[in-house]
Amino acid sequence: MAVPHVIPIAYEPKRRTETIGRYADGQFLASITYAFPEGFRPDDGWEEHKRLYVALHTFDAEGRYRDSEIWCAGTWAEQQSNPHGEDSVLARARAHLAKLLRSLPRRAYTDIAIRPFQRTVDGVLFALVTGEDEGEAWAELYPDRLGFAAPWNGRYDT
Repeated sequence: MAVPHVIPIAYEPKRRTETIGRYADGQFLASITYAFPEGFRPDDGWEEHKRLYVALHTFDAEGRYRDSEIWCAGTWAEQQSNPHGEDSVLARARAHLAKLLRSLPRRAYTDIAIRPFQRTVDGVLFALVTGEDEGEAWAELYPDRLGFAAPWNGRYDT
């Protein structure tokens, strides 16, 4: 089975697809995720290179990519130095994501269906890419590493 032109992603509350849905101008996919820049090789000091991003991707009603707002909240090293404070990297990321989501008029959390897209920020790939391995079609959301495949019901695998 080939990759569909529009890939369904199921809304799952309290899971990694809890911040997806529709709004007045189309569809949205938002997340908070750690990522390394492309080509990074772990070594001493990796904590400074692992960054926490907030991403809000928008699409039209037919799933065509429109734009992304991507913001770096800080590094793993910063989070480790203040893991539970009000100003922790994770707390900043959550607050920023909430602000971005509030900016979407008539927002509703629900299943979406979007087309592949790519955007690189700070050397990090933010994308829904598709491919085929040994005759099996797949799609994967980066940098979140959520995989989608037949029966193309929107459920993801990690």
